[in-house]
Amino acid sequence: MPKKKPSIVQLNNTYIQDENQRKRYEEEETKRRNRFMGWVMLFVMLLFILPTYNLVSGYQNLKKQEKQVVSLNADYKKLQTQVTAKKALATSLKDSDYVAKYARAKYYYSVTGETIYLLPELVPQ
Repeated sequence: MPKKKPSIVQLNNTYIQDENQRKRYEEEETKRRNRFMGWVMLFVMLLFILPTYNLVSGYQNLKKQEKQVVSLNADYKKLQTQVTAKKALATSLKDSDYVAKYARAKYYYSVTGETIYLLPELVPQ
């Protein structure tokens, strides 16, 4: 079957040419506007990426420091109990009877002719 020619005939007068040119101009303006808006959106996204990165980095650093504070507090409590025990031992060592007992129990010192029997629950730490 032969192909039919369209029955619509387009006029080619100055009005049609002007309208076609106006449409092309509007399409070109729309493309420019869209391109400009694309660049603006890209710039805005770049402006938000750096603060977001800094915010996330700061948050991670804060969490790391919080963990470090918790561990340092635990270490501080351990050291505080050790210091308290050492201070108690230091005050106890000022008593000469305790020093003699401590030396006999810990270092097995004895007076000549004396026998030492160790009882584990009585040995000072």
